[in-house]
Amino acid sequence: MGHHASGGGGLSQADDDAVFPARALDPELIETGRLLFARECRFVAGAMDPAGLPPETLPEVAFAGRSNVGKSSLVNALTGRRMLARVSQTPGRTRQINCFDLGGRLMLADLPGYGYAEASKSLVKQWTALAQRYLRARRTLRRACLLIDARHGLKDLDRELLRLCDAAGLSCQIVLTKADKPRQAELADVLDATAAELAQHPASHPEIYVTSAQSGRGIAALRAELAALALPTIC
Repeated sequence: MGHHASGGGGLSQADDDAVFPARALDPELIETGRLLFARECRFVAGAMDPAGLPPETLPEVAFAGRSNVGKSSLVNALTGRRMLARVSQTPGRTRQINCFDLGGRLMLADLPGYGYAEASKSLVKQWTALAQRYLRARRTLRRACLLIDARHGLKDLDRELLRLCDAAGLSCQIVLTKADKPRQAELADVLDATAAELAQHPASHPEIYVTSAQSGRGIAALRAELAALALPTIC
């Protein structure tokens, strides 16, 4: 991707423009995303089994990633609500798929984190099976956002999820989180390495979004991207 800045403190605006193509930063698209995510967003289901998921009536976006990668924080930042998705300092606390109805136009699904070392093997197997069944069989699922810690890049369990999306023919979009943490050059290296790996996965969306729930970086652009998947506004 060619992000070879030096120094600290994360990406500059110029670097953000390189990460987010011009069409994704179009003011009309940004406003469309803002309006969508300003709508009422309510919790509708917490399921530990696919049978407990809400009816497949809305297009759906799933947020997946390793434990403590910031899934709940990202959902809260996108919707502008601090307490919509529960944020815990203890990894592995999200043990079910939590579904949120965004204004009757889009369903947001916060998946259990994977890779938490302290969880029992049986619990990890249960969480993994739930996520796999959901990703393979959910007919209204339009995209999986795979959240990656910007300090560390892709790990083996993330690669397994990418392969699962390939097999299911499910569009998978990488979202780097905690982009306020690494130095600029380190973030650029993670971007380049991630982009190189994505070229090997046919179901991967070509754009990588760089976000920080704390600073708000990348949130508006990601809203605009996801708004394109929602049901159209009925006048």
